[in-house]
Amino acid sequence: MSTSSLVHIIDDDDAVRDSLEFLLRAASIEVRTYESATAFLEAVPDGASGCILTDVRMPGMSGVDLLRQLKACGSTVPVIVMTGHGDIQLAVEAMKIGASDFLEKPFDDEVLLASVRSALGRLEKNAQRDAERADLNRRLASLSAREREVLDGLVAGKPNKIIAFDLGISPRTVEIYRAHVMTKMNAGSLSELVRMALIAGVLSTD
Repeated sequence: MSTSSLVHIIDDDDAVRDSLEFLLRAASIEVRTYESATAFLEAVPDGASGCILTDVRMPGMSGVDLLRQLKACGSTVPVIVMTGHGDIQLAVEAMKIGASDFLEKPFDDEVLLASVRSALGRLEKNAQRDAERADLNRRLASLSAREREVLDGLVAGKPNKIIAFDLGISPRTVEIYRAHVMTKMNAGSLSELVRMALIAGVLSTD
């Protein structure tokens, strides 16, 4: 079971926890339940993986308080808050703090599942992007100082002659370095090389 597909359910109502756990498990989503925000923080002191589904109004630490604490700790885990009638103001406050979504009780099962899957999907995309960036940074680190200079010129849109002039080398030598860069970066085209540079942060979008 991947921790990225795990949903933490936090609600002080036993029946609600049981109902949500049954619904999510029936949809093949792994679940852990907690009777309070404090119990969750005690069980997961270093921050959760996956996604959090929490009631907004609970005894002790509220869902909004939990969000504030998670934000203060630098957590990027998606949080969906569940609200009762008259709690829209709290839900809006939660969204401002960083909640990914809010659901009004009673909610439709499919609406809940769609919200959870959306949160988990964003998490998975973020993880894939982080892994791709780390891989690209490893490739960048394999470049020599001169190859990196040629790369910087290429992604800046400079032709070989200008790169050669800037570096004080011949255009033919630039061609050789360019071939090395393309091979080491595993780029099939200049456009792919530019995309890699954007992902790795070598090239600014400004």
